[in-house]
Amino acid sequence: MSPLDKAPILNGEDGEGSVQVHQDPTAKIEGAKVFAVYGKGGIGKSTTSSNLSVAFSKLGKRVLQIGCDPKHDSTFTLTGRLVPTVIDILKEVDFHPEELRAEDFVFNGYNGVQCVEAGGPPAGTGCGGYVVGQTVKLLKQHHLLEDTDVVIFDVLGDVVCGGFAAPLQHADRAVIVTANDFDSIYAMNRIIAAVQAKSKNYNVRLAGCIANRSRETNEVDRYCREVGFNRIAHLPDLDAIRRSRLKKKTLFEMDPEEDIVAVQKEYIRLAETLWNGTEPLAPDPLPDREIFELLGFD
Repeated sequence: MSPLDKAPILNGEDGEGSVQVHQDPTAKIEGAKVFAVYGKGGIGKSTTSSNLSVAFSKLGKRVLQIGCDPKHDSTFTLTGRLVPTVIDILKEVDFHPEELRAEDFVFNGYNGVQCVEAGGPPAGTGCGGYVVGQTVKLLKQHHLLEDTDVVIFDVLGDVVCGGFAAPLQHADRAVIVTANDFDSIYAMNRIIAAVQAKSKNYNVRLAGCIANRSRETNEVDRYCREVGFNRIAHLPDLDAIRRSRLKKKTLFEMDPEEDIVAVQKEYIRLAETLWNGTEPLAPDPLPDREIFELLGFD
């Protein structure tokens, strides 16, 4: 039995009915500003996270991006490849972390962004919370967080179970990526509820949402007004974003076409907003029936 199968479970202590992997309190990230990026599956969290990481680096910040998805493609455009995951590397040494070197699991990305892919347990086994916890512990053991200004967790889909909500235990602010459509906003509503539950016991607070792949923002803005939330950025649906993924590059490495430069500036503005600090938001998520009534289309 591997450590993935016997990770300690904490019941009830993290919100009513909560069941999740217990995180080591000594593994708390200190010194850096920590952001956790959530959103509906396929909404562009990894593209958003990677370009935001580069934007922070362009501001002179030392940045570490941690991918928390078993398909481990969060840092793909930063490194130009799929890097090995922490779990893959741990398996190679039979889960003896003392045998690892920092260069075994931390990879240099574009403009100096440091990249880690936590990976995940095999399908149907283990818990993603253990993976996140082990990754943070390794980073601390190798003193890799001491020289970091910004940590970005890029988290799997809209999964809000105890395991993949684990980054919220480390984050200062949670950011939600959405689009101007019902399904994305519905997922955002669920994520808001999960973050609110975590905020009762942890320091994490909501920073706001990013409207991504959206020509308009009217539905996002209508929802935000209803629940007391903020849209902090708008990134249009550009073919250049799709092309950047195909080229294994961030938008900051693309030819400086007018629309690309405008998006780069929006990422820089977003990084400045997050670095300078956002109001800790406490929106009131809607019950399912009410969100259908608010956003339902004829």
